[in-house]
Amino acid sequence: MADSAGDKTEKATPKRRADARKEGQVARSMDMNGAIVLLASLMVLSAMAPKMMTSLKQMMTNTLLAIQTPEVVTKDGLGPIVAENTAVMIKVIGPIAAVCLVAGLIVNVAQVRWAPSAKPLKPNFKKVNPLQGAKNTFGPQMYFEGGKTIAKVGAVGGIAALALFPKFDELAALVGMPPEQLLPHLSHLILGIAQRAGAAYLVIAFVDYAWQKYRHEKQLKMSKQEIKEEAKSQDSPAEVKAAMRRRQMEQARKRMMDDVPTADVVVTNPTHYSVALRYDGEKLAPEVVAKGKDLIAFQIRKIAKEHDVPVISDPPLARGLHKSVEIGQQIPEEFFQAVAQLLAFVYRVAGRKVV
Repeated sequence: MADSAGDKTEKATPKRRADARKEGQVARSMDMNGAIVLLASLMVLSAMAPKMMTSLKQMMTNTLLAIQTPEVVTKDGLGPIVAENTAVMIKVIGPIAAVCLVAGLIVNVAQVRWAPSAKPLKPNFKKVNPLQGAKNTFGPQMYFEGGKTIAKVGAVGGIAALALFPKFDELAALVGMPPEQLLPHLSHLILGIAQRAGAAYLVIAFVDYAWQKYRHEKQLKMSKQEIKEEAKSQDSPAEVKAAMRRRQMEQARKRMMDDVPTADVVVTNPTHYSVALRYDGEKLAPEVVAKGKDLIAFQIRKIAKEHDVPVISDPPLARGLHKSVEIGQQIPEEFFQAVAQLLAFVYRVAGRKVV
């Protein structure tokens, strides 16, 4: 019986944590990534803004001067201008992009350590389960995410208001100021507001990370029975584990042999493969109740003959069924015609009606 959520009161074992990590289940805050990358980009802007403005100003001036000459505004003439402007933009934007990239990598590694896993990229249909989706949407996570969004909007709006309201008179006095003086003044004001908003965002990100950590630990919790079973499986010597596997295989083989008398026909190779098929008419297609190679195949044929189950040699069909269909599974569509002809022959010989 599955353990209920209330039974999971114990901290996760190292094995449970390692297994969860392989599945890509880690405590990570996307807001922490966003806050660190934002602050890093603002720091670069603060340090390099004057140089960036000078480069952009020079680029614009050179472009306007160049296109004054009609001969330049051609396909051949615009090429060097575009190339030069592209190089300037790369020099301006490159440092910001590089710092953001490095900051993003560092904050991710700091949160979850370096252990990449490709498993989260595999399709998982459980994630599109509408019931589970509704549980996640209307559960505690919804209230936390909603509160976090309100806090972010409130923090940014509050900081902007506190920074601007005292400066209304000062801003009004800027009317009529030359652009070369107005732009640095406004840039300094906007950058200051952005830095304060980034600091507030970082505080919210730490709260979010603590919440994600709490949720992750709660999801990893185990019941006492799960811990006992894990310890039992880990503490067993290799010989005991091998013996347990052999016993499980023997039991599965015995159950398979017990189903051979219920089969309608056994298809053989005729010596290397044997596949027992059963069709009761209630299922869409016949199912494989037993299969095996060599000695197991011989045992299947022996039991079938003892219980008057027809044994028919059809090497291609026997090999195909043995390779493609597991025990308990219905045969795939590609074998329908061959198996239908085989069963029809068996039923005619036995005087039975085809279901």
